[in-house]
Amino acid sequence: MKELYTKWRSSHLPDYLLEELNAISADEKAIEDRFYQFVSFGTGGMRGVLGAGTNRMNIFTIRRVAEGLARYIESNGEEAKKRGVVLAYDTRHFSQEFAVETAGVLGAHGITTYIYKESRPTPQLSFTVRELNAFAGVVITASHNPKQYNGFKVYGEDGAQLVPAGAKQIVDHMEQIEDIFEISAAEVDALESQGLAHWILEELDEKYVENLLTLKENSAIDPSMNIVYTPLHGAGLVPVTEGLKQFGFSNVHVVEAQAIQDGAFPTVSYPNPEEPAAFQLAMELGEKVGADLLLATDPDADRLGVAVRNGDGYELLTGNQLGALLLHYILQTNLNNGTLPQNGVVIKTIVTAELGAKIAAHYKIETLNTLTGFKYIAEKIEEFEKSQEFSYLFGYEESYGYLIKTFARDKDAVQIALKVAEMAAYYTKNDGQTLLDVLNNLYKEFGNHKEALVSQVFEGKDGQQQMNAILNQMRENIPSEIAGIAVARVEDYLTSIATLSDNSHEEIHLPKENVIKIILENDAWIAIRPSGTEPKCKYYFGVVADSEEEASKLLEEIKAGIL
Repeated sequence: MKELYTKWRSSHLPDYLLEELNAISADEKAIEDRFYQFVSFGTGGMRGVLGAGTNRMNIFTIRRVAEGLARYIESNGEEAKKRGVVLAYDTRHFSQEFAVETAGVLGAHGITTYIYKESRPTPQLSFTVRELNAFAGVVITASHNPKQYNGFKVYGEDGAQLVPAGAKQIVDHMEQIEDIFEISAAEVDALESQGLAHWILEELDEKYVENLLTLKENSAIDPSMNIVYTPLHGAGLVPVTEGLKQFGFSNVHVVEAQAIQDGAFPTVSYPNPEEPAAFQLAMELGEKVGADLLLATDPDADRLGVAVRNGDGYELLTGNQLGALLLHYILQTNLNNGTLPQNGVVIKTIVTAELGAKIAAHYKIETLNTLTGFKYIAEKIEEFEKSQEFSYLFGYEESYGYLIKTFARDKDAVQIALKVAEMAAYYTKNDGQTLLDVLNNLYKEFGNHKEALVSQVFEGKDGQQQMNAILNQMRENIPSEIAGIAVARVEDYLTSIATLSDNSHEEIHLPKENVIKIILENDAWIAIRPSGTEPKCKYYFGVVADSEEEASKLLEEIKAGIL
């Protein structure tokens, strides 16, 4: 590692990277952390802290992954090179620079690129890959991570994130690169003059909004509903505000301080709409203008958070709650319109609450489970389009990710912002109900479902080993009961085996992943997995009871039995 550190210091680095390396010359731990590995690339692409070193996001690690992608595309022939790659980016530090750097590396291989002139959401990148019939797509983003992070996500020709087989091919090419300082990157101006680089914006914006308008399925709404929206300094501003306008909503207020596209995210410590603190300014504006509904998108606008007026304040909906509300509304709307297919399907992840599956069953719609990661939902969409076995209706995951219309193949907060506004305005006009009223009615019908997520952070070189040890220890010591409730089923997704209480076994037909899910006799459940994008071990909990008080009590007891 010291040798690598010395090589980097003697290379032609930008001043800001060289200064960082010089500052840690006597700190062996800091040197080790920056150089013990390359930023890992998986099915979620790569994501890491900005800075100098192989284990940091910088122009050189970007060139390495772009070179791996270029070689992967070359291996698919001249037609793949000609169809090219769409490049988008969010508002983070260095996002645009990394996108341009990627275009330069791809262009050096004769691969055509289409580069957004301005920051645009991840789902719009997914849409654009399909719209332009490109061979691949890249979005530079770290989604909802703190400001010191950035990332590189790769999409296939179907507009979905790469699944493991595709990601492995890119990694194989990356591992053959001997010296990242020797990677060629052409100037984008020169590529443009050669017809290898194309800047895109307005035409694709218009086409994306045209597709967004196909979501409008209910005209019986109150268009004057008072809405506050915040993009949290991110890329959602243009498509969300334009989409709401095109949907007919005339009373939309944007949090001006958070409409500024700034990678420092100066008004929030963590630009994540899952966090209550991210809604502080939206709530303040909501109180000022009397808003009924608050909407927040993360920096790359693939996740949506929602808060609803509740008395004198606002109550945030969890990802599971919003998913259940959307599912109920979509299925009921289709039923009312006579468009509910007999072979309809809902797709959710294994760590997403079971309330949605109960709602779908009520409408005689099947629910399928996938591993965590929207790429697996997108993979099923593609599969069913070809086989016609199922008609896709809705896909979602508890981490605030949802998709309705399949013109995008990743979670799409822009779609969902418009649909939530329509849903809330419909219930207000026709039933005089808020989304909280509707949610409580669902609880009365299907039971009070309550979920929780607890994350333990494991930083640095030893972090992954510690997380693996936690999972292995759990595997070897599965309890027979938790909080006095017998274990009914244990699903180990690494071995693809489910073990029942009578010690019989069933095969799990999903890709292997380091996840354990424990299901109790009262339908409560616990799932444990290392995060694919953050140095965290995540514990998911779900319970159902007759009342909210009983559900809360049971949830705390089960958490205490595991943590």
